[in-house]
Amino acid sequence: MEYLTGIYALNLPCNLDTCGDWHSKSINWEHPDIRESNDSVLKDYGIEEKRNVKFLNSSNNYNVANHIRALLDMLLAGNYGYAQGMKEEYICNEHYTNEIFKQVWKLKNEDNWNKINDFMKREYKMKWINYLEEKQWKDI
Repeated sequence: MEYLTGIYALNLPCNLDTCGDWHSKSINWEHPDIRESNDSVLKDYGIEEKRNVKFLNSSNNYNVANHIRALLDMLLAGNYGYAQGMKEEYICNEHYTNEIFKQVWKLKNEDNWNKINDFMKREYKMKWINYLEEKQWKDI
């Protein structure tokens, strides 16, 4: 399914209890980040269907990544600078930490896993490191 993601989706409200971003009017909406979910290891995870997006054609409905999926897509694309602040500024809710870890773990076979892992260490510090250690023990 085609869906809107990245910084564009992060600047729209979603069904999660997260902060998202608030710079939607300063974004160039002429070339939004539209992707195909079947091209991702995450498939349709975190995509909200048939939403109206006021910055795009109002006669159309769009599939839109929720804030977690938008950030995961940024990590997959190597957009670590845009994703910086994931935990404290965009998610702002410890309730989703385990869900985020579970989804990020699905990215472990991606070419940029080492950079994703480093990013997660900076954002989540010991919580992420402890999660990784638990995963390694379970895999033995």
